[in-house]
Amino acid sequence: MPDSANVLFEAARQLPEEERLSLVSRILDTLPVDDLTASIDDPDLLLELERRFADSEGAISWSALQAEG
Repeated sequence: MPDSANVLFEAARQLPEEERLSLVSRILDTLPVDDLTASIDDPDLLLELERRFADSEGAISWSALQAEG
């Protein structure tokens, strides 16, 4: 994440819950609707999930990802 996004994220984390929810809602309103309509029934998503599941050699554990920071 770029430095400016990290600064904004950390500032947003300090807001009360109600203000964070309002901020998230406002940001989501700026995104195209198509980006928000992903569905678990989407054939392309299902194919990608199946591909990733089958590629256990290429998998990275959550702890390894966290360590990369």
